[in-house]
Amino acid sequence: MARKFRSWKTLLSEEVFSTPWMSIFHKHFQMSDGKRGNYFYVHTNGSALIVPVTDDGKILLVRQYRYLTDSVSLELPCGGIKDGQDEETAAREELVEETGYDCKKLKRVGKFLPYNGLSDEFCYVYISRGLEKVGQRPDVTEEIEVVSLTPEEMNRQVERGKIVDGMTITAWTLARKHI
Repeated sequence: MARKFRSWKTLLSEEVFSTPWMSIFHKHFQMSDGKRGNYFYVHTNGSALIVPVTDDGKILLVRQYRYLTDSVSLELPCGGIKDGQDEETAAREELVEETGYDCKKLKRVGKFLPYNGLSDEFCYVYISRGLEKVGQRPDVTEEIEVVSLTPEEMNRQVERGKIVDGMTITAWTLARKHI
């Protein structure tokens, strides 16, 4: 029999810091046994990640510099959902921004919590097909190179530790059965 869990009671919720992309919140809570504690977490509107599939069955990824790890990362295109934007619109915009391609078909294949102990963010995963070149529009902080891999090459890159981005690995796990 599965254990029954009870929700904790929020005693205080306050935004501590905010940027256009995320906020840091502090919550003071009371557990079901009466114990109290503090929790700090990152709040976002969520993110949309796209698995772009070319007409010949290859997957488009982006190579980009990641400041926090001082490394170059191979990833699927992904970005935050802006205020007032839905997941599908965010996915289409990120696809164009990062790869320079728009798509005729966009199919949602899942969602996941990238780091549920630190953030309330959900990432929505889409597969895009019918790609049309329209030109990249990267953010000022993005230096991006578009790379294409076959699904088999993608699997090998993950297995060999060449793709280490957790969101890319999770999204690929959700999407590859649809490719």
